[in-house]
Amino acid sequence: MSVTNKDVQYVANLARLRFNEEETERLAKDMSKILDYMETLNEVDTDDVAPLEHVIELKSRFREDHAQAPLSHEEALKNAPDADTDYFRVPRVIE
Repeated sequence: MSVTNKDVQYVANLARLRFNEEETERLAKDMSKILDYMETLNEVDTDDVAPLEHVIELKSRFREDHAQAPLSHEEALKNAPDADTDYFRVPRVIE
């Protein structure tokens, strides 16, 4: 499939991009090569290939979610650089 300069300009306009003539010609050639490669891939027989979500088997890396008892105030504030009895103290950011 051949992509013309007019096609590149149309897509660039939709994307709110501007290209000079040299860039437009280069993009037209590159896009044509990409579409030609896609045509080559369309010729591959995939009838006996099962659909995949990913080419390699992935396992969940997340831990199991189990309910736990909440931290006490003392435990939560134990490593705070500055705290009072119930809250973290932070520098004032609003004047």
